[in-house]
Order: sequence, then C-alpha cells, then structure tokens
Amino acid sequence: MLWLSIKSNFTTLRYREPVYRNLRELVMSYFDFYFNTNGFKSLRTYSRPVNLHRFDYLNWRTTEEDLDIIGQYLNSVPHCPLLTKDQIRLLAPATPSLLSSSLIGSNPDGLFVPGSKKEF
Repeated sequence: MLWLSIKSNFTTLRYREPVYRNLRELVMSYFDFYFNTNGFKSLRTYSRPVNLHRFDYLNWRTTEEDLDIIGQYLNSVPHCPLLTKDQIRLLAPATPSLLSSSLIGSNPDGLFVPGSKKEF
C-alpha cells in the first residue's frame, strides 16, 4: 500500500488513505481533480517516488528562496505516461461546480492562473 499527503490550494488534492495497490493506482485517484484554475486537466505523467531529503540543505520546507533546482531535478527523473493522445483529446474540463468546490479555503495569492501576468 502507498501513502501520500500533500499540501495544495485545491481541497480535492490533499490526503489519500493508504489503500492503493501500486503507484499508478494512487496517481489515478488524483486524475479527475488535478486541474488548473481554468479547469484544464493537466495530469499526464508520473515518476517513481522521489526522496526530497537530498534537498534538505536548501531548507525547502520553509524557505522563501527560489527552489527551481528541485523542479529541475523532478523534471529530470524518468516519468511514465498516463494517457494516450486520443484520451487527452477527449478530456472534458472540470465543471464549474467542481472547480469552485475544490478551491474552498484556498489562498488566492498561492494560485497559479494560466495566462496571468503573475510571475513565479
């Protein structure tokens, strides 16, 4: 069984009970809820678990500093595809009610808005 707890501005992306048989099954439990503020479903690949202790020297849990090095590392590890091109083409966006309910209690300052002038 796999266990995962993450912090997200989307209420639907938080904790999962440790009931999944494998990593792909766990990843797929997030699929319908993994979308941006425009409702675009964006989960396409996943990697094996990554031990972030290698970045403890950056104080990554609490720092206000740039952590691009972690993002670059995460992008460099092998990823497994989840969908075919045909499946991607047929995806429906998240409904407005799912989008609004997923953002209950979110911090608007921490939300990435595609197409916005907000730089990260």
